[in-house]
Amino acid sequence: MRRCVLFFMLCLLLGVAPLVARDNETLTLVTHDSFSMSEDLLAVFQSETGITVQILRSGDAGAMVNQSILSKGNPLGDVMFGVDNTFLGRALAADLFVPYESPLLKDVSDEFKSDAENRVTPVDFGDVCLNYDAGYFAAESAAIPESLVDLTQPAYKGQLVVENPATSSPGLAFLLATVQQFGTEGDYTYLDYWRDLVANDVYISDNWSDAYYNQFSGSAGSQGARPLVVSYASSPPAEVYFMETPPEQAPTASIVADGMCFRQIEYVGILAGSSHLDAAKQWIDFMLSVPFQEDMPLQMFVFPVNPAATLPAVFEQFAQMPAEPVQMDAATIDANREAWLQAWAETVLR
Repeated sequence: MRRCVLFFMLCLLLGVAPLVARDNETLTLVTHDSFSMSEDLLAVFQSETGITVQILRSGDAGAMVNQSILSKGNPLGDVMFGVDNTFLGRALAADLFVPYESPLLKDVSDEFKSDAENRVTPVDFGDVCLNYDAGYFAAESAAIPESLVDLTQPAYKGQLVVENPATSSPGLAFLLATVQQFGTEGDYTYLDYWRDLVANDVYISDNWSDAYYNQFSGSAGSQGARPLVVSYASSPPAEVYFMETPPEQAPTASIVADGMCFRQIEYVGILAGSSHLDAAKQWIDFMLSVPFQEDMPLQMFVFPVNPAATLPAVFEQFAQMPAEPVQMDAATIDANREAWLQAWAETVLR
């Protein structure tokens, strides 16, 4: 944790943080259920700043945003972390955040920045990609799908597991990738594509956990029979990391061909109405710092936005990065999400 102490000393020199916290000041972090960080790293932040951090987990990103909109004016906390680009438009339209531009933001690539007013700050990113059971494809000498269209072919009948986009974040990301690829108008739309997936016996799970751990054949201990699943580019290193004896080859791999992965970006923002603005700014600076950014990959299996952060070896060896991930403007997603979801449900679940 020596790096953390050095970081805060540097912050003092840069004029970034530690404004002196009030005695017993408590900062409430509203976040999703998947938030995780090292306890000793949190302890260093609290010790160095005098701020006590209370973590309020509020379901998935969609539920968290909805709750915060309902409590606007009397916010659930001071800072919200975990709103991603699939729900960011809704949060910004509701004026949930107040602007803050961290001095550390200057080093973050513009590709991760989605709000010119700096009401939210990018913290991490991840790519929703198809994962495949490497053992299955090797044993069958089968070809790996190279495009979304491939998944509708007879060779992959009954092999694919996806998540319901109305109830799952990766499911929604995959739906958006199909919208971007096939469009909503013309001779062959995203709905036509989904009809073809259904005809090819796609399995639709309510959530990622069921899809990955129960239906997918490649995850450790799974009894699933399907060798293709919508998951994350960070899932293969996660498989290796949690094995008692790390293998030379990961049991799963990601398909990162152009147009087959959707990039999710997570943001943090200061909630309007917070009475702890200085503490909130210090927390945002901390989330962009190298110690926090290097802690994230093995805590939440996401990628850091700070280019100075070093990835753990298991990520370097087993994570694959798409050269051309699908990206969609947050405002476009917000304007069309509900209509796309309704049309998807009427087409696929009827």
